[in-house]
Amino acid sequence: MSKNKRTVAIHQPNYLPWIGYFYKMINCDIFVYLDAVQYPRGQSFAARNRIKNPNGASYLTIPTQVPHGRKGKATYLEIKFADERWREKHLKSITLNYKKAPYFQEVFDLLQPHLEKHSQLVDLNIALIEAIADYLEIPYKTVRLSELLPNFRQKSELIVDICQALDANTYLSGDGGGKNYNDGDLLAEQGITLTYAKFEHPEYPQLWKTFESHLSIIDALFNCGRDTRNFLLQAPEIKETSV
Repeated sequence: MSKNKRTVAIHQPNYLPWIGYFYKMINCDIFVYLDAVQYPRGQSFAARNRIKNPNGASYLTIPTQVPHGRKGKATYLEIKFADERWREKHLKSITLNYKKAPYFQEVFDLLQPHLEKHSQLVDLNIALIEAIADYLEIPYKTVRLSELLPNFRQKSELIVDICQALDANTYLSGDGGGKNYNDGDLLAEQGITLTYAKFEHPEYPQLWKTFESHLSIIDALFNCGRDTRNFLLQAPEIKETSV
């Protein structure tokens, strides 16, 4: 069966991701949340991200709980919150550091309902991602890996499984760590074009003097509002193909 001209991007459902995450969303036809893969044991952006403060940057971190006996084996789907106090702490920290930003109230009103509900991390993260995408009018189509494939392989073979399940012929990867584990030859053998997108981080008006890069997208939202979408449209894309 010949594949449609369809581009897939995949990523773990991170907490309030950086702006480059949404660049991948806006440049693909289908975005796949890797919710059924192993939850990272070390430090990652699964349950935390950085915001700006008067001294530079600080982390908003959600305390998480892994089911007993599942450490190092649990998937995103199994992760719950270790306690509920983080919600109030995050809302207070966001208010303290962004209340003087031009778009504080409208963005805070967007985030608050989601930060106050959801009992599992994966549901919270996806709800926040899609609320932000809606706010920026990103025409996205998403699917969870857990809903797409009951069984799947690992690494580049997982990419093949996803592309075949979605009848897609192009995989859009970030140009960071992906280059270290993507098997372009394997994808090419399956008729899948491996594409790398290089996102050039914009510099925008920001509170607290010196510009801090690679923060959560909410920093750009509070400072630029819906104009944040323009950064996603203007960023240049660099592609390398395997076929």
